[in-house]
Amino acid sequence: MRAASEQSLRFLVEKWLAPGPLVPVHVTEFSRTRLGGRRYVRVETSQEGGSRGLFFFRHDDGCWCVFPPTADTPKLFALPRAA
Repeated sequence: MRAASEQSLRFLVEKWLAPGPLVPVHVTEFSRTRLGGRRYVRVETSQEGGSRGLFFFRHDDGCWCVFPPTADTPKLFALPRAA
């Protein structure tokens, strides 16, 4: 089990985008998902090689992750086969 600090938005931004001390980090989008209304943010860094950005999703337990909660993932339904 991970410590709550390992699921904070700050921790994940540093882990996934690895901004340096002189590299600014910007929140470029924040809102709620259509399904479930859960919060998400898009964070971006800019460096000489270009910009990088990721979406982070807030889960029901208060942790942030780079994947949406499973309740917000669309489900595929099998269609009945023709006889």
